[in-house]
Amino acid sequence: MIKVGAKINNFKLLDQKGQEFTLASFVGKRVLFSFHPLAWTSICAKQMQSLEERRQSFSQKNTIAVGISVDSVPCKVAWAKELKVEHTSLLSDFWPHGGFAKSLDVFRDNDGISERANIIIDEKEIVTFVKVYPIAELPDIEQILEAL
Repeated sequence: MIKVGAKINNFKLLDQKGQEFTLASFVGKRVLFSFHPLAWTSICAKQMQSLEERRQSFSQKNTIAVGISVDSVPCKVAWAKELKVEHTSLLSDFWPHGGFAKSLDVFRDNDGISERANIIIDEKEIVTFVKVYPIAELPDIEQILEAL
């Protein structure tokens, strides 16, 4: 499991709009990586909607919040539309399958999905917060905002 104090290397994933997301694009901002196991599940939906609903709170804390799962970009497109997530990037860690989650040691090899986890990095790409949740537990968005 990635630890507080580790540096995140730059990476590239596509979001639900087909746009590339890289850390290099957000130098000087904090980033919340909100990993969820799979799209189209109720807890994952609530987790991603909470990011969208609290977007302004994240912005006030100089933070970009993104959702990440192993689902494909077309799946993310349809799911974002269904959830009415318009501003929060839902990143596809589809290929190589779970590659970014694996790089942070939050991939569940036996299940082929990521953990449900929140990881915060600071403006210098250093991990400042890590929490893995039980798969069936909705992360407390207020706890994340407090950590920021």
